[in-house]
Amino acid sequence: MANQDISYDDADAPWNQETGQDPSNWNDDVVAEFRANAGQVGGDYAGYPLILLTTTGARSGELRVVPLAPNYRGDTLYLSSFREDRDPDWFHNIRANPAVTVEIGNETRQGTATTLAGAEYDEFADWVRRNNRLLAEFQATIDRPVPLVTIRFAQRRSTG
Repeated sequence: MANQDISYDDADAPWNQETGQDPSNWNDDVVAEFRANAGQVGGDYAGYPLILLTTTGARSGELRVVPLAPNYRGDTLYLSSFREDRDPDWFHNIRANPAVTVEIGNETRQGTATTLAGAEYDEFADWVRRNNRLLAEFQATIDRPVPLVTIRFAQRRSTG
């Protein structure tokens, strides 16, 4: 099932489920399953595309890994969040250190993340609201702009 097939406030959506886990480590099982199965996971996220984003902690300097739903505008990977009360930690980490690692399936790529702001944010957010129903629905429920981040990947090196 694609994320576009359900509504943001759908009670059965994975993001609206109670996990019963300690919030400080609820991603650990998803990350382990993702890595063990070339990006495929079961449970609440079965059938949903996921990536793993590794950032450097803004205060701690430690590597932080979070599973996220990838979104695309053409070839541009962009990320956002459905966190209602504040921007997610990974967003703050990127603002402090834009160097990221992204795992897509069994491929790992280095990249540079950009937190969008100003006119660039406005243009991109307008496009997102027209083309990503879930984010548009979520934006209508909160009073602050949803965070938007684009990822630019480093060029792949030829081995031959």
